[in-house]
Amino acid sequence: MLPKGEELQTILDRAAEQARKEAKEAGASIYYIREEKRIRESADGQQYEILIDESGKRIERVLHEQ
Repeated sequence: MLPKGEELQTILDRAAEQARKEAKEAGASIYYIREEKRIRESADGQQYEILIDESGKRIERVLHEQ
């Protein structure tokens, strides 16, 4: 039987945490969306909001909230 509800969410949370840990150990950034913002989190934990300007250029703004 496949997991459902809270059990499934627990499994997904563990998988996400493991992926995040492995990315940081490898020195890689992770990317996600939070509160409708695109976020890049560097291996050292610093977070940046990813923005695209009118010309299509990617801009990263440091997030001070942790």
